[in-house]
Amino acid sequence: MTYIILAVVYILGCLALMTIILLQKKQSGGLGSIAGIGNAAETYWDKNKSRSMEGALEKWSKIGGAIFFVFSMLMCFI
Repeated sequence: MTYIILAVVYILGCLALMTIILLQKKQSGGLGSIAGIGNAAETYWDKNKSRSMEGALEKWSKIGGAIFFVFSMLMCFI
């Protein structure tokens, strides 16, 4: 019974995580954005990104990814 409840929560979490990721804006920076080479000019919108909807989606996708990892480990060990 516990496994069924955990599986249902896991599937709902996966669907929520997919939705959050698909709602995010596409970034085409490539590897240059990781190294900081691609966009040297920092704008007002870049500095206040955490207060916008884009920043909130990014934060929730990180939280959802962590929850997904924890539930994956729980499902593996049960």
